[in-house]
Amino acid sequence: MKDEATYRRLFRTALLIRLVEEQIIALYPSDKIQSPVHLSIGQEAVAVGVCDGLRPDDLVFATYRSHGFYVAKGGRLDAMFAELYGRTGGISGGKAGSMHLAAPEVGLMGSSAVVASTIPHAVGAALAFKRRGTDRIAVAVFGDGATEEGVYHESLNFAALMKVPVLLLCEDNGLAVHSHRPMRQAYRLAEHAAAFGIASRRLEEGWDMLAVRDVTLEAAAEVRAGAPFVLEIATSRYKEHVGVGEDFHFNYRTRDSIDSFKRRDPLIVDAALASALKPELEREIAAAVAFAEASPLPGRPDLLTDII
Repeated sequence: MKDEATYRRLFRTALLIRLVEEQIIALYPSDKIQSPVHLSIGQEAVAVGVCDGLRPDDLVFATYRSHGFYVAKGGRLDAMFAELYGRTGGISGGKAGSMHLAAPEVGLMGSSAVVASTIPHAVGAALAFKRRGTDRIAVAVFGDGATEEGVYHESLNFAALMKVPVLLLCEDNGLAVHSHRPMRQAYRLAEHAAAFGIASRRLEEGWDMLAVRDVTLEAAAEVRAGAPFVLEIATSRYKEHVGVGEDFHFNYRTRDSIDSFKRRDPLIVDAALASALKPELEREIAAAVAFAEASPLPGRPDLLTDII
């Protein structure tokens, strides 16, 4: 029996993420959004389930496809849209854009356009937690393609040696841009983690927000006890790698492969609940867009600020 209150809460956040990204799709042709976007439509259950399985003071280090994690961790929606618009009311004054969202006040640390680059940051944060004697944990979010980068292997080795409280979360949508895993990898993620003595688990039901939450709670408990953990969640992105359209004309995947995931997607299947929640969420999004459009553009005095 599923917990209806928990399901409804997770569903609401997941639907908010999808509607936010559908609003981005609608706005994008107007050129009001001043940065490339990587949409997570189809992957919402991962961000929602994982963030709900964490504590508010846990830190998440995300990727360039981080709209979902930003919203699920509690980032301000108006500041996110203002950032996408390149306005001063954005989270980084309009300088970061979609690929570098951050909301440190709610525990979403820097996202990055460089594949695998936030993984060592999460490991470093986890080491700090250990040395300070806290029971907070850090979460590194990445796609399966990031595991081909040297820094991923170095980070696993260091995390295992130092026994730092880091949860290494692989959002596996089966693709690195247009390349499928068998074309790129001669290893299996779980077996690779085991070579470092790191426990791991793979969840195939990446559409199931409650299942994602449950497995995150279990993994987070192990991490808080003093051991890194690799959690791999199978999911599906519905849109193109970067941009707001579809890309089936490239023939690297089929509509059938996406439709099989959509048939189990709660945001599609549970149409009655989506319809009931949609008006309130659309008003919230409209207010955020209005804030972005009313926010000033940066001026010349802003050009050389925030430079290290």
